[in-house]
Amino acid sequence: MKAGTKLKSACCDTEVMVIKAAEGELACGGAPMVAERGDDKPAIDPAFAEGTKTGKRYTDAAGSIELLCTKAGAGSLSLGGVALILKEAKPLPSSD
Repeated sequence: MKAGTKLKSACCDTEVMVIKAAEGELACGGAPMVAERGDDKPAIDPAFAEGTKTGKRYTDAAGSIELLCTKAGAGSLSLGGVALILKEAKPLPSSD
């Protein structure tokens, strides 16, 4: 996986673009992400069913990976079995 790679969830409508790559298995809804979706959709794992939001960035606690969600879906993103979190926007500096 490298920056610029586009991936799709095998079990829901989620689609992402890799902004910052990391080692490990990237999954959505508990199923590995794929380049092209097949006809067979596995069920979403209830532990990874919080969903994704279009236009939001997702990262891990260490900031080693960053994904941009290009299409929302019902599954949640994870790396190596650990759920990714929504990346918060940096506050703008105050202008006095």
